[in-house]
Amino acid sequence: MDRDELILNEYKSYCLQKENFIDRNFATNKFYMAAVIVLIFAMIYTSNVVFLDKITATLVFAILGVSVSALWWMNVDAYNTLIKIKYAEVIEKIEEKLPIKPFTDEYAGIAESRKNKIFMFSDIQKLIAAGAALFFFAVCISEITPLVVAAGNKCLDILFKVKGGI
Repeated sequence: MDRDELILNEYKSYCLQKENFIDRNFATNKFYMAAVIVLIFAMIYTSNVVFLDKITATLVFAILGVSVSALWWMNVDAYNTLIKIKYAEVIEKIEEKLPIKPFTDEYAGIAESRKNKIFMFSDIQKLIAAGAALFFFAVCISEITPLVVAAGNKCLDILFKVKGGI
């Protein structure tokens, strides 16, 4: 096997690995989407469940939802970074040794479209993750507010009783 053939085989192998990596990225996003949907349904179906006399199942699932959404955002960001490295750092360097450079040209086209503010798929994934996080955060606030108000009222009652008793 000569040098050119070896380079071509490494290139093919790495391109296949990159495609498998992208497939794992899609599978991971499906997992996070399913987790968010399950948490929403769990909040709906356990809305009347209360723990420790005040903490609702809705609050617990909302906190989990914020956490899952944050992890989803970070995961999308990490995959995007790694995919960019695979394109720009590795595949493009291998393509320098090849007569044509399809991924280099493709990456240049993607970079050009980003300048025109076109939404990329990863932007949509991040938007969905952020929307889910905001939804779960709003639910958390709506569930925590009565707890904070009740705790504040108890503190004021105790303060007035102590002040009035002295």
